[in-house]
Amino acid sequence: MAFPIVDSHIHLFPESHLPTLSWHTPGSNPLGSQHSVDEYRAATKDSTSLRGFIFLETDRLSSVEEAGPDKHGWGHALDEISLLARIASGNPLPGEGHSSEDRGLCLGIVPWAPVPGGPDALEKYIALAKERAGSDEVWGKVRGVRYLVQDKPAGVMLQPAFIEGLKWLGRNGLTFDLGVDARQGGIWQLEEAVELMRRVYDGVEEKDKVTIVINHLCKPNLRLPATSTDAITTHADFIQWKSQVTAMAQHSSTYMKLSGAFSELPPLSIDSELDIESLVDKIQPWTDVAFDTFGPERVMFGSDWPVCNVGGGGNAVTWSRWSRVVAGVLQRRGLNEAQRRGFWGQVAVKAYGVTL
Repeated sequence: MAFPIVDSHIHLFPESHLPTLSWHTPGSNPLGSQHSVDEYRAATKDSTSLRGFIFLETDRLSSVEEAGPDKHGWGHALDEISLLARIASGNPLPGEGHSSEDRGLCLGIVPWAPVPGGPDALEKYIALAKERAGSDEVWGKVRGVRYLVQDKPAGVMLQPAFIEGLKWLGRNGLTFDLGVDARQGGIWQLEEAVELMRRVYDGVEEKDKVTIVINHLCKPNLRLPATSTDAITTHADFIQWKSQVTAMAQHSSTYMKLSGAFSELPPLSIDSELDIESLVDKIQPWTDVAFDTFGPERVMFGSDWPVCNVGGGGNAVTWSRWSRVVAGVLQRRGLNEAQRRGFWGQVAVKAYGVTL
């Protein structure tokens, strides 16, 4: 049975915006070309159930400060909101790679925001973001914000202004997407995130708690030698990751995205013979933890397109491959119809408050 799919994690950027992306290096970046809705439609062409996507900010050149010497400021991030406003309203500029028919695909928008600046910076930035949205209809699709911490120094998440910034988001009905990286960044990032959640939620009324949507299983080390399940589940990397994810899951306002795995696994080529069962075996210890701790009611599907293309074999095959792997995970878990329907779409709808 096919269920309506909400892809809870994609990125979009026209080629003309590449110089504004903090991670882009001309001539050597595998993502250094246009990745807009046209390309996403090509990637998802085999899906008859896709209802739409949640857009996540693409890590533009920016700074917490609005402007100043040697600061990138907020301009590029606000320009990204203008781009998404044109996609969501069906008013493309020439060469941006989308059309008026694509407006219905954009279910939610999660832009960058200067969270470490605290409530004052957020209030000012959100007012400017609302202006860029251009209409109440588009602004209604802005469901939360992200400020990537996976590449930031230790201690950033625990600064008082960061904590108060997240509390401000909760009071104002905006979610926060949390991006940490256990494999390349270190387990300390997850430990800091656990303490962040404790401080953010402590003493806060349920109605004011910020919804935290955790990206990509916290990017675990999926490259551990998979000689057996026991070899993985008794490895120090796995045990430490599991401990921190379990601590995150104790908060009912947190959700987990099952996404991003192709970036952590050994890369596939477009000509690779896809062994679904083998890939499910490889990631099952990690996905079991996600479902066991968060429950099916707080785990959602995401593709991490187009980043997934780098490890998944390219735009022609990756989205379909990941969907098939995930379907194998759900089958292995024995989820019932309601739980599968939730995973593919309704969990994201609830977490972000979007409308299908």
